[in-house]
Order: sequence, then C-alpha cells, then structure tokens
Amino acid sequence: MSSDESQNAAPSERRDAVREKAQQVKARQSRARLIRRTSLIAVALAFVAVIAVVVTWTVSSSASKPTMSPASGVDGGFVVTDVTGAGVAGDSSAGGLVEGEASTTPETEPTPTSTPTDAPAVDVRVYVDYLSTGSREFQLANMKQLSQWIDDGAATLTYYPVAMLTAKSNGTKYSLRAAGAAACVAQNSPDYFFAFNDALLRQQPEVDSDGLSDDELATLAQATGLDGGKVVRACIEDQSYASWAKAATEQALKELPGTDGVALTGTPMVLVNGTQYVGKLDDPKEFAQFVLTVASDAYYKATPTPTPTPTAP
Repeated sequence: MSSDESQNAAPSERRDAVREKAQQVKARQSRARLIRRTSLIAVALAFVAVIAVVVTWTVSSSASKPTMSPASGVDGGFVVTDVTGAGVAGDSSAGGLVEGEASTTPETEPTPTSTPTDAPAVDVRVYVDYLSTGSREFQLANMKQLSQWIDDGAATLTYYPVAMLTAKSNGTKYSLRAAGAAACVAQNSPDYFFAFNDALLRQQPEVDSDGLSDDELATLAQATGLDGGKVVRACIEDQSYASWAKAATEQALKELPGTDGVALTGTPMVLVNGTQYVGKLDDPKEFAQFVLTVASDAYYKATPTPTPTPTAP
C-alpha cells in the first residue's frame, strides 16, 4: 500500500471508531430512558392500584354499615316520657292549662295553674337545633311549665332534634353531632332524654365556635345520671346516629309530619296541636296563654253541643 493510501485510511478508521462510540452512547442513553419510563409507569400503576384498594375498602365498609335509626323515634322526634334528672318535677311555679284559676308567685303576674281537666292532652312539638340561640331561649323560659304539664298529663311533648346550623361550628359539625347524641340518649335511656335535651341547651356553645367534642357530649349525658352510661358514651363517640340526624333534618326541611305541606324554616319551631306558635320565645306566660287557647278550642270542638229535647205540649 502506498503512503498516500495509509494516510487516507487513518482518518477513515478514526471516523468509524468515533461513529461506533457515538452509537454505543446513544444506545446506552436509550436503554436508560426506557428503564426510567418503565419505572415511572410501574410506580404510577402501583399508586393507582393502592387508591383502588382504598376506595373499594371504603365503599364496602360504608355499604356494610347501614344508617342506624333510633327505634324510639317517631317521624324524627322523641316523646318525653319522664322529666327525671331535670330537677323540676312538682315545681309549683310552673304554669298550667286550666282557664279561670291562677297561682301567683313573687314578682310575677298570675299564670294559669296546672290542675288536670277532662280536656284532651295538648300536643306540643318542638323542633330544636342545639346551636340555635332561639331554641335555648324557649327551653329556659318554658322548661318548668312544660315539665308540669307532662307530669299532670295536660300535654304531650315531643322534641325533634335537627341540624340546620351544622356549618356554623368551624367544621366540627356540632349541630349534627349534638342531634345524634340526643338520639343516643333517647334510644338507650329515654327517661333522661328531657334532662339531656335541657342540658344541651343550657350549656350551648357559641355560634361559630368548635362546640363540645364527642367526649364532652358523652360526659354531659352521663352527668344527668342516666342508666347505661357506657352504652350511651359509645353511641355518642361513634356518632352512631349522625347520618340519621342529617336525614331527619333534610326531611323536615321538605315537610313536617302531620302537617299539610308545612316545612321547617327555622329553629325553634313550636307546634301546638299543629298550630305554629309565633309569640315571644322567652315569655312563658304568652306561650302558656297560647297553649290554653288552643286547648280550649280543642275541648269545645271535641264536646258536642246538647240537642234540645222537644217537650210535650
């Protein structure tokens, strides 16, 4: 081979070597990119699989745990059967339902007494949100006379816990949890429902505060002296009736039971024999007079007018 051919071959070989090396580097880079892409896809698939497992478990858990409803409730309400634990039974200062009689107490005007009559018991229904200031005012003003009427058999009293103010407690859903707690007591210790209902309203937290925790609600319930404290505590802390309270509220906002299309518009809503009370919430005398009027109307409607008997000429 001539010297010219040797000189021409050397650069050619160098170019081939460089080209081969570049191809090797490119191949290694391609393999690295493929490995990274495959790893990312595997990680993504694993993440999706984990999410799918969690969602499936959550759905199956929810499906296997049906919404609990308190057996003692009637159309979302709880009839007061006893005022045990409230400390007001036999209080002579309570107002009553008999027209024409009066009892005077110091620094107050006369109010009707609570002597039983032959008139049918008046049906009093109270829709209550435990974060509603109006509900608290009505309870504090009328607790004693409501208790007296129940003791005397002059009235039947039903409370309907609702949760209209669930969004007014910094995300803790206090109204909903308190309504569920009331259902726990009504279900497991019904004689103390009235006392717990009263305690919830007397110790009402501020609107837009966190409210009481589930543990504090359970402690408040046990403080009434109720029976089965451990069962009630577990019910409250597990929020066993929270879903029921939500459903009951939604139903009340559509239509109240036993009414002709009347819906809940605010709390408290007080119905006496189906007629809504629109007077002062903190005036027990005005409420007693309203109940007396409704009771009198019911009595006269239930009592037929005697038909005159013809006499012989």
